[in-house]
Amino acid sequence: MTDHEARPAAEREQARPAAGREQTRPAAGREQTRPAAGREQTRPAAGREQAQPATGQEKPRGAAEREQTRDDGAQVSTGKETAGAHEAAIPELVIISGMSGAGRSTAAKCLEDLGWFVVDNLPPALIPTMVELGARSQGNVARIAVVVDVRGRRFFDNLRESLADLDARGVTRRIVFLESSDDALVRRFESVRRPHPLQGDGRIVDGIAAERALLRELRGDADLVIDTSSLNVHELRAKMDAQFAGDQEPELRATVMSFGFKYGLPVDADLVVDMRFLPNPHWVPELRPFTGLNEEVSSYVLNQPGAKEFLDRYAELLQLIAAGYRREGKRYVTVAVGCTGGKHRSVAMSERLAARLAAEGVETVVVHRDMGRE
Repeated sequence: MTDHEARPAAEREQARPAAGREQTRPAAGREQTRPAAGREQTRPAAGREQAQPATGQEKPRGAAEREQTRDDGAQVSTGKETAGAHEAAIPELVIISGMSGAGRSTAAKCLEDLGWFVVDNLPPALIPTMVELGARSQGNVARIAVVVDVRGRRFFDNLRESLADLDARGVTRRIVFLESSDDALVRRFESVRRPHPLQGDGRIVDGIAAERALLRELRGDADLVIDTSSLNVHELRAKMDAQFAGDQEPELRATVMSFGFKYGLPVDADLVVDMRFLPNPHWVPELRPFTGLNEEVSSYVLNQPGAKEFLDRYAELLQLIAAGYRREGKRYVTVAVGCTGGKHRSVAMSERLAARLAAEGVETVVVHRDMGRE
């Protein structure tokens, strides 16, 4: 009798594939010879065939590859996201739409300042793809804002299908619709001397009427409708902040820039302050070769009469101004600190002033524009 015939019938039965079932891996005995855990994550786990959906059952693309489970029920990585991780990583989505000239760009910029990843004029058919790319970013793109409008022309017709696709995937989405009166829209288009995207050979009011008809259904589905007829840019920003910033106060970013008056004023400065009321270290031979970054130069400047008093009071003034900037929706401020050459006094004071602002929670960057030009 051969060895094969001498094998117990039960053992042969265990090694034989089940009738009518696709067998893609060896029997359970192989599990005892599996490699170390670090290698286990690169190969299919036991029970994969049971995790695959039946033919005809709806399943997100790639889900069969992601949903691999060990015998003990634990999820393992195969170099791709598991289904649970994929769902957890789906970013939050806001769709900004509305009438042309009603402030869509301002609303998008507001969300961008709040840390959202913003895409302008994206064809609606690509929105699910954008969300999928965000889900693959490992949390780096957690919030996406997409501006969708009639500039997409025929692509706009795909919006309804894209919204249904997003709902099927369980994506958390909101639609923000910017509205405005016909009179306000006409004034805005005339002020910039640009035609309405849909007016063609007609008048501006014809384009506005056509756009309203096209967007009527989307407006009815909107989660937030903002009428900007009587709002200015700052008021629209305040409304967006109220909806999306939560309890967190809008962040203010400051740039403290030292400069030399002999090279001209910085064109992007919001506030300018003059340090030429302090003695110039340039006339101290042992300090002349150094800059305000040097500890000896900095001590010399700050120990002059009035220097520390100026730093304290100007820092208090900036606190007051920063609070007003936040209320008005201003996100960026540039404070220019000048002296004659931009090497000693302005550099030393800029460093100390930036440290004060950073200690008060203001994100601060220091730039020394003219240091090294002499």
